[in-house]
Amino acid sequence: MRRLYLLATAGAVGALLTSGAAASARSGEPHAAGSPAQARAAAVTYADWETYHGNRQRTGYAPTLKTLPLTTTPQSVWSVPLDGAVYGSPVIVASGIKIVATENNTVYRISGNTVVWAHHLGAPVPLSSLPCGNINPLGITGTPTYDPATRSVVVVAELPNPFRHVAVGLDPVTGVQRWFRNVDVPATVPGITPQAMQQRGALLVSGRRVYVPYGGLAGDCSSYRGSVVGLDLDHPTSAVLWHFTVPTSREGGIWTPPGPSENPGGGLLVSVGNGASTDNAHYDFSDSVLKLAFEQIADSFSPSTWASDNAVDADLGSQGPAIVGSWVFAAGKSGTAYVLNRSNLPGIGGQTSSMALCRSFGGTAVLGNVVYVPCTDGLRSVRINANGTMTLLQHAAANITGSPVIGGGRVWALDSGAGVLHVLDPTTLADQLSLPVGPVTRFATPALYGNAVFVGTTSGIRAYNW
Repeated sequence: MRRLYLLATAGAVGALLTSGAAASARSGEPHAAGSPAQARAAAVTYADWETYHGNRQRTGYAPTLKTLPLTTTPQSVWSVPLDGAVYGSPVIVASGIKIVATENNTVYRISGNTVVWAHHLGAPVPLSSLPCGNINPLGITGTPTYDPATRSVVVVAELPNPFRHVAVGLDPVTGVQRWFRNVDVPATVPGITPQAMQQRGALLVSGRRVYVPYGGLAGDCSSYRGSVVGLDLDHPTSAVLWHFTVPTSREGGIWTPPGPSENPGGGLLVSVGNGASTDNAHYDFSDSVLKLAFEQIADSFSPSTWASDNAVDADLGSQGPAIVGSWVFAAGKSGTAYVLNRSNLPGIGGQTSSMALCRSFGGTAVLGNVVYVPCTDGLRSVRINANGTMTLLQHAAANITGSPVIGGGRVWALDSGAGVLHVLDPTTLADQLSLPVGPVTRFATPALYGNAVFVGTTSGIRAYNW
């Protein structure tokens, strides 16, 4: 399980050390004019993209990305084939190291259109051995994350024989494995079959733990319950695991690709899918946004329609909660969007405002008081007003449905069906140009760094820069 492949060649090392605009354009690395020392100093000013949508609040905003001029078309600079499909977002850590993981349970460092290292964690799980699902094989699905305190990239792999979920800490520079640990929900929690628990949501580092969310497989088969497991990053192989499980008898998955968000001021925010209860008299905290603290529910929100939503699979669990100042924006499968008081989630039916908006799947992007919402009939922008009401702003073309990110004065979002990345005006959502990336997964989302955009595909990774 600890095989390490160092694939850097003399040419690759030379590419890493080359400076200048021409080399930067070929490699997809940010370019800084002047001496090598000036280039290094300029490079570290870019904000890392160390987790899903860049930061612990999942805003999807790259504040230091170089502005894309209106007359400039990004150029394809990377097209690196890998050993499996990429479901999670690429991450950029430690001042520019690009990391991507595949469903074949391999983690890569990529630079200059070259694989610097590849670390294979073991055979993935074949779909034929699972009770249901739609990923074959099943390996690393959730977006990795980075712990700057220990300078470790953390991934979770699904492994067979016996089936288990294993968290691994890697050195991003060399790919050397620093630690590994089983992170399955404890066997003492009832109503859970490990094979039915899918780790799709992004990992989150917060408060010296890495948090690992779990939902179910496509098809909602067998016995699963939405859960979050927390691993102590200072004692990853020895400390007792933190864990929370939704108090429903079945389902209630915490599966949306953004995973948990760090709540400013403390705790985690998670979106929860439909649960077992369809009776208003027996609330089970499903179809909800929960604030978690100390393995407990500190606050919660569910629509007044939670029971009927559960009955028809129309829950809030498909979109991650968006933090907008003192508010939380939430939407999901029902078509209704909600604004909640972040400091005191309002319980059942206590939203500050709501509006008919769209069915939403994936992760939002937030810039100021505007939320960019991935809708199944085209991206929308919504302003959250000072009093918590919403104003619908713009609606992009119906084919642009991917989870958006913002940087360089543009919004970037995929048409996942066509495998095309669209570059949009953030004010009007007008489509300014499109970049063919090839086949991508349904929940693919770009990563931004410097003057480049990175997209994981079903066969590798693509990069464009300007």
